[in-house]
Amino acid sequence: PAMTALSAIPAPAEAPAKPSLLGLTRAQLADQLRALDLPEREIRMRVNQLWNWIYFHGVRDFDAMLNVSKVLRARLADRFTLARPEVVSEQVSTDGTRKWLIRMPRVDAQDKGAEIECVYIPEADRGTLCVSSQVGCTLTCTFCHTGTQKLVRNLTTPEVVAQLVVAREKLGDFPGLTPPVDGIVPTGEGVRAISNVVFMGMGEPLYNLDNVCDALAIMSDGDGLSLSKRRITVSTSGVVPQIGPLGERSGAMLAISLHAVRDDLRDRLVPLNKKYDIAELLQACRDYPGASNARRITFEYVMLKGVNDTDADARELVRLLKGIPAKINLIPFNPWPGAPYECSDWGRIEKFSDIVFNAGYASPVRTPRGRDILAACGQLKSETEKLRARARLAAE
Repeated sequence: PAMTALSAIPAPAEAPAKPSLLGLTRAQLADQLRALDLPEREIRMRVNQLWNWIYFHGVRDFDAMLNVSKVLRARLADRFTLARPEVVSEQVSTDGTRKWLIRMPRVDAQDKGAEIECVYIPEADRGTLCVSSQVGCTLTCTFCHTGTQKLVRNLTTPEVVAQLVVAREKLGDFPGLTPPVDGIVPTGEGVRAISNVVFMGMGEPLYNLDNVCDALAIMSDGDGLSLSKRRITVSTSGVVPQIGPLGERSGAMLAISLHAVRDDLRDRLVPLNKKYDIAELLQACRDYPGASNARRITFEYVMLKGVNDTDADARELVRLLKGIPAKINLIPFNPWPGAPYECSDWGRIEKFSDIVFNAGYASPVRTPRGRDILAACGQLKSETEKLRARARLAAE
């Protein structure tokens, strides 16, 4: 496979002298223009212009903004940049999946430089970008590699949005850019390289609700990045109090990281269950704003050999979801070094899927993607600190 090695990694970048306008909301862009003493009557028009250049055209330079006066372009360039975060490495799987390790600029003196991973999964008719919402994760789900990494901090709205902008650039998905020659991208009239976004990378999105909702608004704005809200899915391990507010504020599709049908087992697999049990979680799903047969809630269920994969588990799953407009994603467990579980046998997964399907639920088995570059579900974990330590030792 075409695979770019993670080379020796320099120390985190210092905070930039000039802030970037990339990732700001419309209101924040307006505030920045007010700080330049632009007349109030002009601000809305200028925000629309900047928005189109930044998010629709993906420009990197104020001089490319041809319908903005030279004087204003110079003033903007004097105070701001359109800088992206740094792509430290790119790995390409044999199946076309891409994983980027992205380093954000420091937000303050205490910040060690946030490093996160995001993943692109191409299919024939769509391209899905899996974005992160936190550096590390506060949850400790025992089947998830990311969960073994401590939470460092929430990502800001610009840091969430930047993942989509960086990926679109890398995939040649802005006007005037060309796709990578070694890439697999969806084809067809009107099909973009990135058509779907899932908040299923590092972190628990509902513990960063404000920034996630602002990022969603930017991503779905029709004058810019222009993703359909029905193609943006937010996955939660079950932060019950924030599920309703997510639906009210964002209109995003909801996915629930379920993985067990009994509280005693889910307590072990997803320790958050001790705080919000299955009954509470499913009630929040029944109440989710906008849920319908046209906007079904996805329940993710990782298949763990001898743990949660019996016929009885499948029948109980069907019983639990009665009355909820749902589809069930069965996820073969993706191994990682030191993992305490094995993936269910294929025959067992198929039997489980048949029981769910025959009860009237869509129950696709998710094809593992990017396993060879640790980019599959539950495998994301930045190895950068180890690599940096190795690079230091090699230099000594």
